[in-house]
Amino acid sequence: MEKTVRNLINAVCLTSLLLTFIPLKIFASDDGPNGTLSFVIENDMFYSDRYYTNGVRASWTTAADKRPEWAYKAARLLPFFPDNASVRTNYAFGQNMYTPKETELKNPSTDDHPYAGWLYGSVGLIAENGKQLDQIEFTLGIVGPASMAEQTQKFVHKVRGLDIPQGWDTQLDNEPGFVLTYQRSWRSYVSRSFLGFEYDITPHAGFALGNVFTYANTGATLRYGKGLPVDYGPPRIQPSLPGSGFFIQQKNFSWYLFAGLEGRYVIRNIFLDGNTFSESRSVDKEEFVGDLQMGVVLSKKNIRLAYTKVLRTREFKRQSSDKQDFGALSISIQF
Repeated sequence: MEKTVRNLINAVCLTSLLLTFIPLKIFASDDGPNGTLSFVIENDMFYSDRYYTNGVRASWTTAADKRPEWAYKAARLLPFFPDNASVRTNYAFGQNMYTPKETELKNPSTDDHPYAGWLYGSVGLIAENGKQLDQIEFTLGIVGPASMAEQTQKFVHKVRGLDIPQGWDTQLDNEPGFVLTYQRSWRSYVSRSFLGFEYDITPHAGFALGNVFTYANTGATLRYGKGLPVDYGPPRIQPSLPGSGFFIQQKNFSWYLFAGLEGRYVIRNIFLDGNTFSESRSVDKEEFVGDLQMGVVLSKKNIRLAYTKVLRTREFKRQSSDKQDFGALSISIQF
């Protein structure tokens, strides 16, 4: 617990310094932003080196009046998207990597998390009307050696002077992967003031469908802070509590603390179930998985910085610990 608090304090200090010294005017646009560029890194180096060990994702979310015409027409065809919503498009590219606990073994235990990588690109539609946020996204990518997760992890470990993982020859085979995800969030379902600061609660529900992930999820996020910006939390890498790549600029410095809970009923997770069409390593997964997240978001004009601490319950039957810890850092800049 002491280590977690120390990491959170360090993250707050770092993001505060960045907001103080970044020359914001170079990003300013008199005509309004064209969109928001976000970068997210999730890594367990803050706590351990196992299971979901690293994820990176870069995304571009268009401004509402800059989205292509096809996006508006497609959103109007979706019966669950509200008619009076602002429509944005989102494009993303990312890579995830997964390892067992004992990375020094060339032939790790078959009861441990398989080695796996996931390289993907996504395109999505976002509809927001001030009260709710609808997000639908289609992701296409590759699982296996072609994801280049092995090369990425070995390079990073070599640069940092860490032990090189030895078991990547046992990773999942190459397999094309797809995921269709949908999330709905209801902003300010409860909105009040406490001790001079604002807070709100944002429930959400959704699902994922594909050969990489198939699950149903629901949960809620609590925000508490000064000048709560119009957003839905910082962006994250799926599966996770939903956030938003876009946010509404605040004239003055604003901040908020947040905490969220999510439960998922998992039907398929290729990184635990193994390859769909070929023999590969696999483990018996847990059908119900929960996430507890907490963190801080700092915003100033067109920049938003966030740090998130995530606790995830056991994902497979013989997992050596009951939970997994990892941290997420994100920066979003409007251009």
